[in-house]
Amino acid sequence: MTVEDKRHLRSILTRQKLLEAAKEVFLQEGFQKATISQMIKKAKVGYGTAYVHFEGKEDLLIVLMEDVMERFYEIAEISFLPKSKQEAEEIIYKQANGFLTMAEAERDMMQVFEQAIGVSSLISDKWKMIREKFIQRISQDVAFTQQNGLARAELNHEIVARGWFFTNEMYLWEIVRNEHQASVEEVAKTITSIYVTGLYI
Repeated sequence: MTVEDKRHLRSILTRQKLLEAAKEVFLQEGFQKATISQMIKKAKVGYGTAYVHFEGKEDLLIVLMEDVMERFYEIAEISFLPKSKQEAEEIIYKQANGFLTMAEAERDMMQVFEQAIGVSSLISDKWKMIREKFIQRISQDVAFTQQNGLARAELNHEIVARGWFFTNEMYLWEIVRNEHQASVEEVAKTITSIYVTGLYI
């Protein structure tokens, strides 16, 4: 292993240590009270080294947010090539249920993200970018079903996609805040049924 390789490996490990420490501090303190100093201390790295990797706590949270949302996005990426309305409904339910179940599993970290979205324009902008990525993906799926004669062609697929994502997002935050009354399955089934009934022929 060359000196360069060793340095690169050390750099990756330092970054990982900082992210793990940041996650612990965020979960313990919440976004507003958490400080980068606490994270650096917990990670046992030098200040100079830490700032080579991250400018501040927002930077750290964005990476943690991307990691979590990547797992949500894998659900949106499920292959969507339905041959019938029934098949479409099955896939859409699976996605909605997976998305909301993930919100439940990631509740603690998602609570930190929600706090941060409310107070940091940097995090808020990042969330908007994540949201747009989901909406674009849904929009493609809607357009596919319209082109294949399964869905109502007169509807604007981008508006449909936004409506569907915002419905899911609203329930996602309700789950994160522990405000939901019904089970995740019931919510997923109900919103999927309404969505498919309105969109599909």
